[in-house]
Amino acid sequence: MAKINKLCVIGVGLIGGSLAIALRNAGYCAEVIGAGRNAERLQVAKDLGVVDSFSTDIAEAVADADMVFVAVPMGAMAAIFQQIDNHLKPGAIITDGGSAKSSVMKDAKLHLKRSYSQFVAGHPIAGTEQSGVEAAFGELFQNRRVIITPTYDTNKRAAEKVADMWKAAGAEVETMSALHHDDVLAGTSHLPHLLAYGLVNCLFESNNSESFFKYAAGGFRDFTRIASSDPVMWRDICLSNKESLLDILSLYQTELDMLKEAIAKDDADQLLSYFDSAKTSRDKFKF
Repeated sequence: MAKINKLCVIGVGLIGGSLAIALRNAGYCAEVIGAGRNAERLQVAKDLGVVDSFSTDIAEAVADADMVFVAVPMGAMAAIFQQIDNHLKPGAIITDGGSAKSSVMKDAKLHLKRSYSQFVAGHPIAGTEQSGVEAAFGELFQNRRVIITPTYDTNKRAAEKVADMWKAAGAEVETMSALHHDDVLAGTSHLPHLLAYGLVNCLFESNNSESFFKYAAGGFRDFTRIASSDPVMWRDICLSNKESLLDILSLYQTELDMLKEAIAKDDADQLLSYFDSAKTSRDKFKF
């Protein structure tokens, strides 16, 4: 018997769509309804078999759901919470997939007035540079980490059910504070995306842009792959995790300044020591 009778996915793109597919494949969810503003995109999700039905009326979509997964850009979270709060059935659990947790939790506390204790903030550390439901696949979360950030206000059973849902999708679930999550992800995810976007723009806007891109090799391709990610999503992530991102950007700027100075001074020993230290640190980790 399915553990989730009816799942409502608000925002049926790569993440929301992949979760729906994974849970369906695992026999963990009996019914999936998709919700969003664009009926044409939702129809594509239905045609692909990702959702069983859909509605552009989000309040209507969540009415009978026992689990609601919000997978919209960070800047749209507050509006979604406002729309669904008075329409959730008693005991319904709400969770999300946003990349910054402190801001989402603030929005939830402000707008989920009836259901805040049933909200479990979460973030699947998985994805590709592709977006849209066409890119969704059921193995996206296999052996990937999902972080949940419950608080003292969070219903314990709700947190357990969200964790169980992600485990059914193949993920490893970890719990931490929202602040710690945001600091960690600022360094490991948000900063790398900014660097990729920055490098592409830097070279494209230069006088040698045609040659730069003509002769770019594997290193450039691999490093800048994530610059193909959804611009709206990354705009919202930057603004939602502003403080943590500014802190890590300042630290990185210090590293760039040090490298620039070492190169300007022809300091071979400093450069070798710097690169050797980074290589040793990187080689310790297996991804």
